[in-house]
Amino acid sequence: MSAQQNNFYATWRANRPVVLHDAGAPPERLLQAIWRHQRLRRDTLRVADGRVIRVLHPGFLNRESGPDFRDAIIQFVGEPPQSGDVEVDIVPSAWHGHGHDRNPAFSRVVLHVVWRGADSNGLPTFALADVLDAPIEELADTFSGEGENVSPGNMLGRCNAPLKELSNDHLDALLCEASLVRLRLKASGFAAIARQAGWEQALWRGLFRVLGYKQNAWPMQRIAELLPAINDPHSTLHSLQARLLGVAGLLPTELPRRAKSSNDYVRRLWDVWWREREQFAEHSLPRSIWRLSGLRPVNHPARRLALAAHWIAGGKLARDFEAWFAEAPLNSTLTESLGRLLRPETDEFWSWHLNLNSSRLPKPQPLLGATRVTDLAMNAVLPWFHARAMSGGNESAQREVERRWFAWPASEDNAVLKLTRQRLFAAPRRLRSAAQQQGLLQIARDFCSHSNALCEHCPFPDLVKSWTVANATLAH
Repeated sequence: MSAQQNNFYATWRANRPVVLHDAGAPPERLLQAIWRHQRLRRDTLRVADGRVIRVLHPGFLNRESGPDFRDAIIQFVGEPPQSGDVEVDIVPSAWHGHGHDRNPAFSRVVLHVVWRGADSNGLPTFALADVLDAPIEELADTFSGEGENVSPGNMLGRCNAPLKELSNDHLDALLCEASLVRLRLKASGFAAIARQAGWEQALWRGLFRVLGYKQNAWPMQRIAELLPAINDPHSTLHSLQARLLGVAGLLPTELPRRAKSSNDYVRRLWDVWWREREQFAEHSLPRSIWRLSGLRPVNHPARRLALAAHWIAGGKLARDFEAWFAEAPLNSTLTESLGRLLRPETDEFWSWHLNLNSSRLPKPQPLLGATRVTDLAMNAVLPWFHARAMSGGNESAQREVERRWFAWPASEDNAVLKLTRQRLFAAPRRLRSAAQQQGLLQIARDFCSHSNALCEHCPFPDLVKSWTVANATLAH
């Protein structure tokens, strides 16, 4: 299936009522989504008083009472980073109008984000309207359903009955149509970054975000944004690992006491970093920016940065991707072929250690597993190629991206997939491809996220029925 063919799902989605303006501005929920995903020209940000601002972390969306985002990390140029909360309103006067100035829950707010307007509350005020990285209509389409919860999974959705009437082939086709929409949305994000920073920088940001998982996507992206400033093409692998870990604030200040096998490596990292840390002090992140609790040991950000150093040290990752794309590997070897490109054969330290404080493992551990290769393919590599193909009007390349997208084997389920499968299909349904998983996630975002547990006012069941009729008509 090609994105150029008639896609009923895309047509449904385009015909949904999307509210763009509220009192002359986008609705607050859309502004929250824009801030959460930093869909901004991030190299040109200033608050109302003229100071340059860097958003090291936009904070974590707060679904309870109080400020919209908790624990953001903001840096005004020339000052140390500061942690605090962020409140998003349509206009600056809402700070007083909503009583935030009198509410102790808002005492940690360090930034007031608005659509337009200057400071009126004594807080640094940041206006979004003139620094978006794409038209507001495109962002509204991208983030429709953003911030909502998928309905509870203890009951079937109303779409379960019409979905049961679909043949397996028709259901697969429906998921594929939704999946194409998701690929297009991901590609539009890469195109927006490329317009600011170029295609290679867009690729690095996407790769680093995937390495960060949901807990550490933002600090990882920030390091990717810094690569032009901190990457020296003549650097060795070891010096790159030292620089990345130093800028990240992840180098231990003391030698590990319980893991003496790590001491020599940590010493050698510091031999590099102590000479460079003043040079890169302006870019260095506070250690507090990282979320380390609850992570599987193999997913520690220090380990992921060590892996990224291998990619950077080669100096030709984008060219390697181009060669991989030109090869057109068989469907059965897609994950394997991309994995060979991204997975170093060995690392003298990280093949044997999970973090800088861990003991030596009894046997080597690969720096990248098959599941993460699939995540990198579906969330970074293939959308990046698709964005480039669409930007250049290269339909054959676009078709090849889509072929790989649909052929890629399924990965592990996440919580949203499990919940959505239960509500839509009643019983576990095996999704054979990563594209089908992506399609189900898009359906959850486009429809389930807009309704409640009773599926009130959800158009999806009727759309499934109309899709069935349309396909029956085409068959005759």
